[in-house]
This record gives sequence, C-alpha cells and structure tokens, in this order.
Amino acid sequence: MAERPVFVPTSGSKELVRELYFTITWHSGFSPTQKKKNVAALHEAAARAGYSIVLEISSKSNEKLGQHLSAFHLKVGAENVGEVRLEAAFQGSKVFEKGGPYTDLYSAEGRMAKRDPRLRESGRLTGFLFNGFSFPLEPKTIFYDWLYVTAIYPHREWLERLYKYAAFTDIEFNPIKSINCQARSCALFVSLMKNDLLQQAVASPQAFTELISRFDYRPARKSGEVLDVFFAPGEGPLGE
Repeated sequence: MAERPVFVPTSGSKELVRELYFTITWHSGFSPTQKKKNVAALHEAAARAGYSIVLEISSKSNEKLGQHLSAFHLKVGAENVGEVRLEAAFQGSKVFEKGGPYTDLYSAEGRMAKRDPRLRESGRLTGFLFNGFSFPLEPKTIFYDWLYVTAIYPHREWLERLYKYAAFTDIEFNPIKSINCQARSCALFVSLMKNDLLQQAVASPQAFTELISRFDYRPARKSGEVLDVFFAPGEGPLGE
C-alpha cells in the first residue's frame, strides 16, 4: 500500500490548491506498465471521492496533454542563455551556504543536472537566484511554481481545456522524498486562471511571490485530509 496525493484547483478559496491523500494498492517496479497501474489506482480512488476526471501530469499519462505538461518537456527563458529545460533551471539556480548558483547546469539535461554532486556538497540551501531575482524558501514551492507557471503561460488559451479536469496527479511524486510537484504546479496554474489572477501572477517574479504569499498556499501534508480508500486495481467507477 502507498499514499499518494491528488491536487485539486480551487475557486474562491484561500488555499488555491487542495491536497487530498489516498491510500492505494501499489504496484512496485519501474516498468511503464506498473506505473500506469498505479496511475489507474490513484484515479479510481479519486473517483470514489467524487473527482471523476483526473489528469496525470507525467510521461506516464495516458493523455498527450498530460505528457506534454510534464516538467521534463518544458523550457523557460534564462537571461543571457536563452531557453533552458525547467529542471535544469531549477537545479542551476539553487543557492547554498557554500556555493551556487551553478548556472552551468542550465545547459545540462534535466536529470543529469539533478545529480550534480555540488548540489549535495555545498551545505544548506538558502534560496534561489534566477534572472536576477532572489526567490525565498517560503512558500516552499514558490520558485518551482514560478518556473512551471511561466513555462506554460504562453499556451494559456489552449490550456483552458484543463478546466474540465477536477484534479491532477503525478505518479512519480513521492511526498516523503520531495516537495515540488508538477501536478501541484499545474493545479495552481488552473486555479489562477479560474480566479482571474493569472495575468497578475506572471507580471514579475516579485508580483508572483507577493500574490501567492497572500493565500494559504503552503504545500504540505495536512492532517485530517488522508482518505483511506482501499481497493484492488480495476475496481471502482473507472475500472468497471
């Protein structure tokens, strides 16, 4: 068994994104087949709780839209460099007690940038520096969210189709090991659109930081929101 989150965009709420945790039967292994089984199990659990149309945001998504919105496919504009992969921008902008930002990582493939030994040998993370703006560590996902939201913002009219989805998932995301999640960032993007805040949010990094800080958007495990939904894959509304 494993617990995984579903991210729900909100309208008129101080949360912006609600995180719901479901306990599901987990299929171990690294094969795409196993991962897709886990996606199905999580979506079935969400359906039982009333969220019947859910989009997986990852390369394991059954929908092209979800695959295209994977962070490893997205690029952002970096000053004096041009477009760089989102993951490389995130890793290369980290500032530590003993070094950083390591902007040479902007040219690295996303997964390779994440494995650079300097990111583990430079002491405590103190913030992020990107395009001349220093991003704080609170809210915890503010910098990653900024990168993601601005990366897909140019496609905002095309992405209005996201309105039909009640929630978003990323089966690769393990909340025990990580805090940043592309599915949460996607849900935030939808919430900003629904609340007519998107234009204001992307005006500048400072505007984005100040706007998000006015809401109760603090990605974290919240007590009382764990939904214990046990079932075998293939059961439930989506598997019938």
